[in-house]
Amino acid sequence: MFDAVPRRYDLLNRVLTLDQDERWRRRAARKCLEGSPARVLDLCCGTGDLTRHLARLASAGTEIVGLDYSPGMLEIAQPKLNAANLQRPVRLVVGDATAMEFPDGAFDAVGIAFAFRNLTWRNPLRDRALGEVRRVLRPGGRFVIVETSQPAGFGVRAGFHAYLKCFAGPAGTFLSRHRSAYRYLAESARKFYGPGEVTAMLEAAGFELVGAEPLLGGAAAVHVVRKI
Repeated sequence: MFDAVPRRYDLLNRVLTLDQDERWRRRAARKCLEGSPARVLDLCCGTGDLTRHLARLASAGTEIVGLDYSPGMLEIAQPKLNAANLQRPVRLVVGDATAMEFPDGAFDAVGIAFAFRNLTWRNPLRDRALGEVRRVLRPGGRFVIVETSQPAGFGVRAGFHAYLKCFAGPAGTFLSRHRSAYRYLAESARKFYGPGEVTAMLEAAGFELVGAEPLLGGAAAVHVVRKI
């Protein structure tokens, strides 16, 4: 599915998030880079937007790696990173989030932007994916997630769901010409877990909550946890 949509994926992310996704990725990147980590992984990096922010904001000695299961996404990511005139090399890797070919404790921080729900919502391999994130993090390492969420207020939540169902899904289908992909993306955002459920899931997987910050009235959130 993701190999079928990469050339319109960035535009569609802007539509789905009311043009807020880049600002939210920068915020997540800064949280990943707190404490000047030596190695940071952008998990399910897609077309490389979070990777690019990490590379721009990181201190000189930080190594940035992006991993994604979709070669089509990485084919878009590499030219974008090349064009960004970054001051550091960034390594992109085709790989499976449920079986990463990195040693234990390889990273000081792992970030993921708008792909966490693909790993966890109605995914039978959810526990394996979270276990892999924990495995490749050093003890005390950070896992930073920016993802859609569920607004607490009924009115805001109803408006957000209506936007996803009546506009974002149909607009994504029209722009991408891939009905099933954007029906899935809109539906998964509309039905994804609330912040309390995400925190409980992460704690059950062996992480400790550092903080959770709602975005756009709770339509999205940044979660920061550490490996314990």
